[in-house]
Amino acid sequence: MSATLRSGLLRSTLTLLLGGALAQLLPLLLGPWLTRIYTPGQFGQFAFVWALASNVAVVACARYEFALPLETEAGRARLLMALCARVLLAVSGVSVLLGLGLAWWQQQASALLLPLAVLAGGATQWLTMWATRAQRFQMLAFGRVLLYGGGALIQLALGLLDSGVWGLLLGPVLAGLLTAALLARPAPIGGWAGLWQLPRADLAAMARKHRDFPLLNTPHAFAGALQDSLAMLLLAAWSGDAAAGYWALALRYLKAPAGLVGGALSQALYPRLVAARSAAEAAALVRKLTFLLCLLALPLMLGLMAFGPALFTWVFGERWHDAGMLARGLAPYIALHFVASPLSVATMAWQQQAWALRLALVGQALFVLGLAVGLQLGGLWGAAWGVSVAMTVYFSWFFWALPRRAQAGAGEGGRA
Repeated sequence: MSATLRSGLLRSTLTLLLGGALAQLLPLLLGPWLTRIYTPGQFGQFAFVWALASNVAVVACARYEFALPLETEAGRARLLMALCARVLLAVSGVSVLLGLGLAWWQQQASALLLPLAVLAGGATQWLTMWATRAQRFQMLAFGRVLLYGGGALIQLALGLLDSGVWGLLLGPVLAGLLTAALLARPAPIGGWAGLWQLPRADLAAMARKHRDFPLLNTPHAFAGALQDSLAMLLLAAWSGDAAAGYWALALRYLKAPAGLVGGALSQALYPRLVAARSAAEAAALVRKLTFLLCLLALPLMLGLMAFGPALFTWVFGERWHDAGMLARGLAPYIALHFVASPLSVATMAWQQQAWALRLALVGQALFVLGLAVGLQLGGLWGAAWGVSVAMTVYFSWFFWALPRRAQAGAGEGGRA
């Protein structure tokens, strides 16, 4: 890997890490206040609706937005932007029916916010990739602060007004819409209005060119998000809303380091892997990052196993002690997820999405199986340890096999 490539990756990663650190600081500081305002049951209801909305939002543009860094010519990128906009509006429209059905089934009026949550999440993801294509890393860093920090502030303000589940949902929705508006600048050539005037034939050709993203990456991403939705459903059905709330809070804070490091590093890593001069260079970069991330993850895992229950009780209050018990059982899974999170973009850069989809489906099946078996054998705590055991098997294989896909991608004509 050249010195220029290394320095560029380091500089952009540090910029995004700084923004991510600031973004996580507000939720971490406000978390103990939020857990004293909202109950575990309210967190559980919020987590189920938000997991479902996120499940849809992650594929709201059919993953075409992830092809934006591959289109270096402005006119073709404009076509891809127009395609994303149309798909996003269609998916958001369909999600209105999903929200109505969920509100009727759960007798929870706040589920009516689901289509707005899908729109906010899908637009944020889409325009994040638009900014990533332009390597506007400072704007991306600021957007992360607005998205996560702003969402927590809105949740706090609405919680003080005794808004219940509505406040928990409106916080990230409003923050997502504001972040999308921020990342929408500068507009594509011809302006935003011009996106709706492009010929359908050109849009269809662009859709065919990048068809691997909806055909292969969309089911991959949807299945990945689906495991969170299924987890909330199983936990709520087995142990009630409070148990789902404990699980949601534990994962929300335990995955914060992965969100911070993984989000920043993956946004910087993706264009570097696309630009790598050879498959060997790309594979070497992935191996080095895997090793370094493992060194960071080990103390995280040991600390959670030793001090998880006491830490959660001290920070969030006595009624959240059970979330700390979950943190102890989930610690191995959290550490492995921390390592794997930023590496997932490698399969897109190497055009290995079919392989990634097959492997991910196995992993998601193992996750749900570990959760279900753990619930059956040991209740809520058994579910945490069941997930950790199952995902240790999955991630061990993933770390071994991933660098080898760089050469496979080169051999099949993909870029590595």
